[in-house]
Amino acid sequence: MEALKQGADALFILLGGIMVLAMHAGFAFLELGTVRKKNQVNALVKILVDFSVSTVVYFAVGYGVAYGTHFFVGAGELAARNGYELVKFFFLLTFAAAIPAIISGGIAERARFWPQLIATAVIVGLVYPFFEGIAWNRHFGVQDWIKGLTGEDFHDFAGSIVVHAVGGWLALPAVLLLGARSNRYRKDGAVSAHPPSNIPFLALGAWILTVGWFGFNVMSAQTLDKISGLVAVNSLMAMVGGTLAALAAGRNDPGFVHNGPLAGLVAVCAGSDLMHPLGALVVGAVAGAIFVGMFTVAQNRWKIDDVLGVWPLHGLCGLWGGLAAGLFGSTALGGLGGVSLAAQAIGSLLGVAWAVVGGLLVYGGLKLLVGIRLSPEEEFEGADLAVHRISATPEREVSW
Repeated sequence: MEALKQGADALFILLGGIMVLAMHAGFAFLELGTVRKKNQVNALVKILVDFSVSTVVYFAVGYGVAYGTHFFVGAGELAARNGYELVKFFFLLTFAAAIPAIISGGIAERARFWPQLIATAVIVGLVYPFFEGIAWNRHFGVQDWIKGLTGEDFHDFAGSIVVHAVGGWLALPAVLLLGARSNRYRKDGAVSAHPPSNIPFLALGAWILTVGWFGFNVMSAQTLDKISGLVAVNSLMAMVGGTLAALAAGRNDPGFVHNGPLAGLVAVCAGSDLMHPLGALVVGAVAGAIFVGMFTVAQNRWKIDDVLGVWPLHGLCGLWGGLAAGLFGSTALGGLGGVSLAAQAIGSLLGVAWAVVGGLLVYGGLKLLVGIRLSPEEEFEGADLAVHRISATPEREVSW
């Protein structure tokens, strides 16, 4: 029976890893559909190569930083563990690799390719797993300190803060250090619109992310005996809440509509195992409204050229999700309890602060040492031709 349980757990978390791996196709097509046609190939290549770099550095360094273990032993010893620990690494790797995928959307259309890969290696190898270990492996006594102050641990079931807020707040310094795309904001104060290049691909990316998210949330239980139907239904309710709120606040704009479910799912991750489904619906709806409102303000009033809106979508909605777990996870609002708003606030703000500092150090250092922005000529030509030497839809055909 024990062998059967181990095998079932390994299969369970493997399926979760595959579902979250598929989400990276969602990141790719969401970015592909949003950027201009001259940067579509670059969007696809970045997501795949970022994932590959993330895999190597998380295997070699990051997983050890977060969980204090490593895989530098014989294959026989690894196989003797029934494969569960390796498959768990695969599952958690897909979370770690989401960080550069999130950042990629914010810095699209003007970031240099190779410096971004260096940033990916540092972030996934050191910056992200440092906070991951604090939140999910009780490193450095931070969780004990929070519990001593508030009576409860900082709770983040599936990563509203650990993954999404950290990714979104890492992206913000990168976006600011890069500056806006050429001609995005004119000297006379006018804002030049850069509408999505392909709404069907944008929608496809959003749908792939939405479906994969049920592996992201439900499989965060990590073993079959801890699976919760409550997590699945709460994820569903937050998704539709975010969609409907974005539809209303965004006045039927398809870009907002298809990012709405993602905003809701970002926000529900932290407390999806604690909330009542009606609470999850409210959390998702608030997140959808936050995304539409703050995307509009950041782009048009503050002139922050965050191409996919990753700071409002992941950074702000993730922060809301960390706090919402303390509100709607409480028994007073229909939740299961065992969570404290004060603990959520402390843990969430620690994650945000660490991400901002990490983003400033990584991207500030790269900007100083090697540069992080394409030249004006390369940006005008587009990253597809400047970096990859081919466009998404080559118009010239070989003639014989």
